[in-house]
Amino acid sequence: MSLLDLITGSTGNQVAEQAENKFGISKTQIIGLLVVAAPLVISYLKKKSENADEAEKLNATLDKHHDGSILNNPAQALERGQEGDSILSHIFGGEKTNVENQLSQNTGISMDKIGPILAMLAPVIMGYIGQQKQANGVTSGGGLGDLLGGILGNSAQESQASNNPLSDILGSVIGGATQSQGGGLGDILGSVLGGGNQQQSQQGGLGGLLGGLFGK
Repeated sequence: MSLLDLITGSTGNQVAEQAENKFGISKTQIIGLLVVAAPLVISYLKKKSENADEAEKLNATLDKHHDGSILNNPAQALERGQEGDSILSHIFGGEKTNVENQLSQNTGISMDKIGPILAMLAPVIMGYIGQQKQANGVTSGGGLGDLLGGILGNSAQESQASNNPLSDILGSVIGGATQSQGGGLGDILGSVLGGGNQQQSQQGGLGGLLGGLFGK
């Protein structure tokens, strides 16, 4: 399963429907948020995994809590919101509020709802990483950087070959994340959400791409 499959397939759609029913946000906006949040989370984790201790902690967390079963039972997303919030706090640290603010501005989802919705999505994204970890036979933290980079790289290639409008957004987000890999975590956020690549700049940044998706 590719990242695009996760977002546009049954798992992404079921989670989006749950969030739509709970928060009154359109399913399209939820999927648009997932398109941005998934590669953003993966990019942050890839950066963190450059530290050997962080990589081993992530490997242990994936083994213990994220075996991919949530992908077959997306209803878990609603039940694991508190866990999802803890996941986001660990991944983004002191930048969590800034990340939520930037995503709120780009998706049009209000600040009072963006956090709880992201908390729903986080266990799904982690479950996907765990599933890919198993599928690729990664058994230690040392292989996570390559795994996460491979997920982003394969998704970028797939987005170029697809006519799905979501693919354009996914490719743009991953392009920004890839450009920023040499910098810190804040650079990833800025490149992903701030029009860090040519495609974003031509179309008014990420907000412009998402606005096209939402019909704005």
